[in-house]
Amino acid sequence: MKRVTLHQLEVFEAIARSGSFTRAAEDLFLTQPTVSQQMKQLTKAVGMPLFELVGKRLYLTDAGKEVLTVCRDISERLSQMEMTLADFKGLKQGNLRLAVTTTAKYFVPRLLGPFRQCYPGIKIFLKVTNRERLVERLTENLDDLYILGQPPENLDINLCPFLENPLVAIAPHNHPLVQQKNISLQRFAEEPFIMRESGSGTRMAVENLFAQKKVSLNVEMEIGSNEAIKQAIVGGLGVSVLSRYVLALEGIKGPLTILDVEGFPLQLHWYILYPASKQLSIVARTFLEYLLDEGKRIVDQIDLEFRNSDS
Repeated sequence: MKRVTLHQLEVFEAIARSGSFTRAAEDLFLTQPTVSQQMKQLTKAVGMPLFELVGKRLYLTDAGKEVLTVCRDISERLSQMEMTLADFKGLKQGNLRLAVTTTAKYFVPRLLGPFRQCYPGIKIFLKVTNRERLVERLTENLDDLYILGQPPENLDINLCPFLENPLVAIAPHNHPLVQQKNISLQRFAEEPFIMRESGSGTRMAVENLFAQKKVSLNVEMEIGSNEAIKQAIVGGLGVSVLSRYVLALEGIKGPLTILDVEGFPLQLHWYILYPASKQLSIVARTFLEYLLDEGKRIVDQIDLEFRNSDS
C-alpha cells in the first residue's frame, strides 16, 4: 500500500463517483488509457479487485468500498489542511460543495453571488437535484451542506431553518377561480391537479395537508419539474401548489396567478443541514454563518421585487 499515490486515489474516486472510466477521464482531463493504467497499478497495490462489471454497469467490490471511504477521508483532510493554512494567512480559500433541491434553485444562486464577491478565493460547486436524490447524497456525505424544505426524519443531522418557504395555490391568470375569495379546499381539490413527482418535498407537504383535511385531490398529471408544471398550468392543463419562489422571476403579473385558497399559503421553511458527525470545513462554516446572517436580508430583497411586480 505504500506504493499507492494520491493521483491513483483521485482517479479511483472519480471512477466511483461517475460510474465510468470514460467519464472519469473526461472529468480529470486525462486519456482513458491513463485512467486504466492508474487503476491497474492501484489494484495491484491493494491486491484485490476494486470494481466488478455487471451487465453494462460498474460496481464497487467490498474492497473498493473500503478504498473509497479512505479516499474521501484523505480528500477531506487535505482540503481541511489547505483551508486551515489559508485561514492562517487571513484568507478564505478552498471549495464549497452545496447540494439543493430543485425549488431552491430559484433563490440560492442569488445568495451565492454576494458570497462569492466577499470570498473570491472560494470555488463553488452547486448540485441541484430532487429531494430523494439529495437525501441519498446526504447519506453518502458527498457535499458540504444541503438545502431543502423537508428534512429527513431518520438521519442524525444538524439542521437550521433560515428562511420561510410559503407554498401557494397556482392557476392560469384567466382561470374562473381567480376572482373568488377564500376558496374552500374542497372546491380547489375538484380542479385537475398537477402534482410533483414522488419523493418531492413539495408533494409531501401537499399530500400531508390534504390528508389531514380528509380531502381527495383530483390528480391529472405528475411532472418532475417546476418549470414544466408552470408551462402545463399556462397551457390550461390544471392547477397546482408550488413554492412562491418559483414565481420570483415573472412576478405576480405574469401568466400565472396565486389563488386565494383556504389554508394557503402553506407556511413551511427552508433548512440548511449536514450530518451530525461531520466536521465542517472552514469554508462550509463561513458559508453557514453568511447564510444565517445575510441570507434573510438578500431573500427579503427578492421578495420585495416580487411584491413590487404587482404595483
